[in-house]
Amino acid sequence: MGVGYPLDIVVCSALGADMYDCVYPTRTARFGTALIPEGVLKLKHHAMAEDTRSIDPSCSCMVCKTYTRAYIHCLVTKDAMGSQLVSYHNLYYMIKLSRDLHTSIIEGSFPEFVCNFLQKMFPEGNVPEWVCNAMDVAGIDISSCCDTSACSQD
Repeated sequence: MGVGYPLDIVVCSALGADMYDCVYPTRTARFGTALIPEGVLKLKHHAMAEDTRSIDPSCSCMVCKTYTRAYIHCLVTKDAMGSQLVSYHNLYYMIKLSRDLHTSIIEGSFPEFVCNFLQKMFPEGNVPEWVCNAMDVAGIDISSCCDTSACSQD
């Protein structure tokens, strides 16, 4: 299948897909990249070396409750344990995303879920055109949460 990017999962779910299988969360962790609501956080970047925040302050996983970005930065640049911690966080993120997505469908609030997700991922409103087109096909109006006239070309 190979659908594993968070954005792809939300879009494909809107189009009716309901099963996903991909190595993305763990593969990207091996490169020191964490999944966060705003997209990705590159923990190998030098800016992370002194950042005392957790990977994602809104996340309640063991990694975010225990370690700072600076500590994980040190690990991902020198030790395999860093990749394991980021993998744990990324899998937690994906499980939470899946649960929240599922709950929104059950509760009939999926369009609102999509809007909230897109607003976090694209705070400047630069939603890719393919996402706007997919939401239109899925019958989900994102104009209330995103400036669809500003949909960026891929």
